[in-house]
Amino acid sequence: MNLADRLQTAAARLGGRAVLTLDEAELTYGTLEELSARLAGLLRLRGIRAGDRVAIMLPNVPEFGVVYYGVLRVGAVVVPLDPLLKRREIAAYLGDCGARLLIAWHAFAETAEAGSASTKTDCFFVVPEEFRRLLRGVAAEHEIAAMAPGDTAVIHYTSGTTGRPKGIELTHANLSGNAATVARMHALGVDDVVLGALPLYHTFGQTCSLNATVVAGARLTLLRRFEAGRALEVIRRDGVTVFQGVPTMFIALLDHPGASDLSMLRVCASGGAALPLDVLRAYEARFGCAIIEGYGLSETSPVAATNRGGRHRRPGSIGWPIRGVEMKVVDEDGRETPRGEIGEIVVRGPNVMKGYWNNPEGTAEALRDGWFHTGDLGRVDGDGYFFLVDRRRDVIIRGGYTVYPREVEEVLYEHPAVRQAAVFGVPHPELGEEIAAVVALRSPVTCEDLRDFVRERVAAYKYPRRVSFVDELPMSPTGKILKRALTR
Repeated sequence: MNLADRLQTAAARLGGRAVLTLDEAELTYGTLEELSARLAGLLRLRGIRAGDRVAIMLPNVPEFGVVYYGVLRVGAVVVPLDPLLKRREIAAYLGDCGARLLIAWHAFAETAEAGSASTKTDCFFVVPEEFRRLLRGVAAEHEIAAMAPGDTAVIHYTSGTTGRPKGIELTHANLSGNAATVARMHALGVDDVVLGALPLYHTFGQTCSLNATVVAGARLTLLRRFEAGRALEVIRRDGVTVFQGVPTMFIALLDHPGASDLSMLRVCASGGAALPLDVLRAYEARFGCAIIEGYGLSETSPVAATNRGGRHRRPGSIGWPIRGVEMKVVDEDGRETPRGEIGEIVVRGPNVMKGYWNNPEGTAEALRDGWFHTGDLGRVDGDGYFFLVDRRRDVIIRGGYTVYPREVEEVLYEHPAVRQAAVFGVPHPELGEEIAAVVALRSPVTCEDLRDFVRERVAAYKYPRRVSFVDELPMSPTGKILKRALTR
């Protein structure tokens, strides 16, 4: 088993059809297969062998697919990195995984070289036209390295953590199976066009956009970076049928004055962070396309649970586990909680990571009793639908009372002036923690108005005593609000 087999199979069937496009640039299945085979030949010439780590630092460009599948073809391990990383971060990741080679986009050459200088990692830079010319002079490596299902295909580094980086080892079976499940659940086919708005270096974009597209024989039309007006233009120009996004993308579309009917979209799927229920309702009322909300983490390849379409969808929930995956909610002793009670969500199944790279302690902590412990708090209703409550580390204890920030954020999103909201705890000498909210607005409102609005809708101990305004909340590349940046 090798994840690159999926591309070879699709190319044999759909060689002349487009698979990756970026405006006027286009790669067909046949061309992507050929170029990735030539990239594999180049890697062989550079001494890359099965099991070697190759870091790739590329934006959403067609060349990402060439490099990604080319590295996998030789049995090497892909280590995707955010192109906007700074040299210190690059050095930490390269050093941790012992990468033999870093393949980076030419625009980031200076930072990539500086980051790799203190490591044993060589650099190779992708300049589009030169890259094609170089590959034309290399013999293609048509044979794909035979891999076992449990062999590592990709090491994803966790974002937003402190201390030692955690490299999530995902296997060929993890990623191939999860991509096939996504393609099946969304009924992806050769006539579908998927919007490539999610960053491909992240597991959400890799599995649900790139790999699922290849599995289905569909087409992925790329955006270098998400901007609402540009996304709308591409959706209409290219006849997009599937839009997978994070909550901030749906919010940005709602705020765009040129946005109108998007009923041509067959599937809208949200993940990466909790989608405020008020945003979901407003989006569906305005655009005529239902949003299917799912749940997962990089450690689960990433999809673990999702709503299904039609009558099987329960707005506000994350649905139920995908095929072959088990989920439950447990208390601090690992016992399953009764229906409706809050506890930690745990997962097991073929999508769960192999472990953390070279980190047996972290692996043992996360994979306890045969289950992956997510650190997310949730509950299950009487019909078996799962609901995400909050991250365990984000829970606020105010004067002995437990406050879930997401509950307060949901209320803030109900106010018509609120565009983005983050709620978190700040130290308090008597209460332990006080509740604070940072809000980005779409229209003027006062702190007092927002405090009163929330106070009328929640228990007295839950409303934010401190409210402040910013133009934009800090975001991760995958659309998660970075609360740690607000609490510094």
